[in-house]
Amino acid sequence: MSRAKALSGRMSALRRLMRQRHVDGVLLTDPLNVRFFSGFAGEDSFLLVGRRWAMLLTDGRFAEQARLECPRLPAVVRKRAMAPVIAEAVRARRVRRLGVEGGHMTVGLKARLDRALGPRRCKVLAGQIDALREVKDAGELAAIRKALRAAEGAFKALLAGGARGLVGRAERDVAADLDHRMRLAGAERSAFETIVAAGAHSALPHYRPGATVIRRGDMVLIDWGAVVDGYCCDLTRVVFTGRIRPDIAGVYDIVLRAQSAGIRAIRAGATCASADAAARKVIAAGGYGEAFNHGLGHGFGLCVHESPTLGGRATRRLRAGMVVTVEPGIYLPGVGGVRIEDDVLVAAGGRRRLSRLARDAEAMVLR
Repeated sequence: MSRAKALSGRMSALRRLMRQRHVDGVLLTDPLNVRFFSGFAGEDSFLLVGRRWAMLLTDGRFAEQARLECPRLPAVVRKRAMAPVIAEAVRARRVRRLGVEGGHMTVGLKARLDRALGPRRCKVLAGQIDALREVKDAGELAAIRKALRAAEGAFKALLAGGARGLVGRAERDVAADLDHRMRLAGAERSAFETIVAAGAHSALPHYRPGATVIRRGDMVLIDWGAVVDGYCCDLTRVVFTGRIRPDIAGVYDIVLRAQSAGIRAIRAGATCASADAAARKVIAAGGYGEAFNHGLGHGFGLCVHESPTLGGRATRRLRAGMVVTVEPGIYLPGVGGVRIEDDVLVAAGGRRRLSRLARDAEAMVLR
């Protein structure tokens, strides 16, 4: 599918939503939604979409970028504050009811628009626009696969020297090294702040790497992801700079079996809660139910955390073309934690694991 055709299809879906929500126009303020529907990847720019028209509201810093990235999209290059420019465009196009992004628009901008247009002119759309990004097209999946190959290649390069490549180095230095290697492998940047958590620090699910030096015999949790063509990936592995302690080996086995169960439960039509339940059942049976303290996974794409959410309270159903992480974990304060995370495509007949890294415990031991 060509880029132009993909953007046209996205605009058609957005306009169907507009008809369903009874609005004449939609103002997109989230930069990721601006990019998704227009192809424009700059900053500080909004997209205003009507039933048969659309325009980019930007400033002089991005005028040339807009011309290059969105040659068919009219651009208003503003020289004053955004709110009056929006109001002027809305009046000129005779938009009676304007949909706005409830999850992104600031309170300040909403107040200024209400003053300029009237408080009943704007209708908050909560979550419906983001939901249009859930099912990925062929171009998006290609970008995600490229991001995965860059992330996986960087990880393999980092570990190529075995335990010697990690032992004696600070967590934050290893994280910076992995980020650099992802760029060398073709990534634009890391998808989020890379986690490198040594020893007991691995029991903190969102630990921030610090000055702690990795020692021989440590377990080291690494959570990382790359961005290519704007699209993210998200992976986690636990490596061991020496033999695995028997108690941790048992925990690792439970988490690996839980992940396999969660992946098997993924298929088009299944509820998001069912995959979480399948993995959680394995961990609970192993005696660690209270130590799995987050949902099984989440969607990703232009943002590393997107809908849908795989969790116990999730009511959505999976659809073919969605991509989700599957990342069960067991966290033992003062001891350490194990999380294994892979990226999975929901397919019509089941699922496909997009990430290719080994997962078995023996492959995670660095000699």
